Amino acid sequence: MRILGLDLGTRRVGVAVSDPNGTIARPLTQFRAEGPGGIVATVRRLVAEQGAERVVVGLPLNTDGTAGAQARWTRGVVAALAEVLEVPVVTWDERYSTDEADAILARGGPPVRDRKSRRQRRARRDMVAAAVILQDYLDAQAR
Repeated sequence: MRILGLDLGTRRVGVAVSDPNGTIARPLTQFRAEGPGGIVATVRRLVAEQGAERVVVGLPLNTDGTAGAQARWTRGVVAALAEVLEVPVVTWDERYSTDEADAILARGGPPVRDRKSRRQRRARRDMVAAAVILQDYLDAQAR
C-alpha cells in the first residue's frame, strides 16, 4: 500500500511517499502552502499521481503531548483533506521530526552559509521531515 506523508507548515509543506509495499519512506517534494485550500488541492493531485491509498499528516504536539495553536490549525487542514480525499487521512505525532531531519541533513554535507542555499536546505528539511514522520508511522504499523 503506497502512503503519502505530510509535514504541514504555514509556509511550506514537505511531502514523502512510501514504496508500494508500505515499508520504506522517501522524500518526494515540497510545495509552498497557499492556505488550507491550496494545500488540499495540491495534496489531492499528489494522491492521484502517486496512487496513494492513505495520507499520514504530522501532528505538531507540544513536548508534553498537548495540542497548541499549530496542532489545532493542522487538525483543521486534516478535516478539510478528509472531506475531499477518497482515502483515509490520519495524523501522527511529529515531535522531534524536524530535529531528526536536521541531523540527517547534517550528515550529508557541510553547513550551508549563503542565503539561497539556506532556503534550499529548509525545503529539503521539510521533505526529509515528512519522510521521518512517514517512516515512524510505517515502523509502528509493522510492529
